[in-house]
Amino acid sequence: MTEQLARYEQQLKDLAAELASVGFMSQGSVVLRHTHCANPGCRCHGDPPTLHGPYWQWSRAKDGKTITRRITEAQAGLYKEWIANRRRALGIIAKIEDVSERAGELLLKEVSRPADRQVP
Repeated sequence: MTEQLARYEQQLKDLAAELASVGFMSQGSVVLRHTHCANPGCRCHGDPPTLHGPYWQWSRAKDGKTITRRITEAQAGLYKEWIANRRRALGIIAKIEDVSERAGELLLKEVSRPADRQVP
């Protein structure tokens, strides 16, 4: 059992090192939008409509409210990278939780062995 526990500890160290290398993170999403305006005589209200744009947009929820920001193409690239980093970090954390659960089961069995129990 100690060999298995040592393997879990090594996996945990490897995952922690991988997590440390992730970099900047952001929640949200990045989309490319075409929009119409409020001017009734504008081309975006024509038949067929010619929408304005494209515009890059980043959105995320914070404190129960959606925050939306119009961004440049270069900023969109950064946000996409940060969002991907966050997804990667969440995946690593899920693996850490899985390894911890398996190691925890071994440790709990070791603690609950009859030889370790003491009768009051």
